[in-house]
Amino acid sequence: MDFTDKVVLITGGGNGIGRATAAGLAERGATVVVVDRDADGARATIQTLEQKGGKGHAIAADVTQASEVKDYVAETLDKYGRIDCFFNNAGIEGKVAPIAECDEENFDAVMSVNVKGVFLGLRHVLPVMLEQGFGSVVNTASIAGLLGTPGMPAYVASKHAVMGLTKVAAGEVSPKGIRVNAVCPGPIDTRMVQDLAKQVSPDDPGAVERGYSASIPRGRYGTPEEVANVVMFLLSDLAGNVTGAQYPVDGGRSASPKGVTASN
Repeated sequence: MDFTDKVVLITGGGNGIGRATAAGLAERGATVVVVDRDADGARATIQTLEQKGGKGHAIAADVTQASEVKDYVAETLDKYGRIDCFFNNAGIEGKVAPIAECDEENFDAVMSVNVKGVFLGLRHVLPVMLEQGFGSVVNTASIAGLLGTPGMPAYVASKHAVMGLTKVAAGEVSPKGIRVNAVCPGPIDTRMVQDLAKQVSPDDPGAVERGYSASIPRGRYGTPEEVANVVMFLLSDLAGNVTGAQYPVDGGRSASPKGVTASN
């Protein structure tokens, strides 16, 4: 997986899976543009890359705002001239509550980041790749986009929508030299999953991990680096004939479903 001289754009790159992917790409020669609404997180990711000899640029942006999406695309092009790969990764978990108790504000917030943010990223990056005649995109979905998760209606709906956007985009642009795929993490040891555990069991969040890990065939949560490895494969030329696909990274959880939780 050689990314020498390639420009890779990552949203939600200020922590978790986004940061791990940025690190892996930089180690393999990529110039990485990290977009995050957390400006400090984005800069911290780039500083980490640079300390190890990598190259990159941080941009603070809200993926739910079309003007800011246009701006992060334009800034990337102004600085580097092209976008070879796009990891459309930004997402939030929202509040844990059954449908009968899920408030509209929470539903709208999750859908705005996880669906509108992914759509806007595709809307403004794909024209660049179409003009180039090449490119590779990975959207972050979830095993919650493959199965249901009691207590997370907004998150599950949003990740199912990401799967749909991935398939539509792949059908539209694959004939023109651009591949679009989705990665579907299971429970990954990130800030998001830790926060969800605190919501479910404030007094003993560790019990959530222990209980859920027992139902995963691999017997543990995944790591951000394990997801990053799959993302890099899908972005790379090694996956040259892979498009419109969905890749679970869940320790076998979706193969033996007994309830699913969020990931990134």
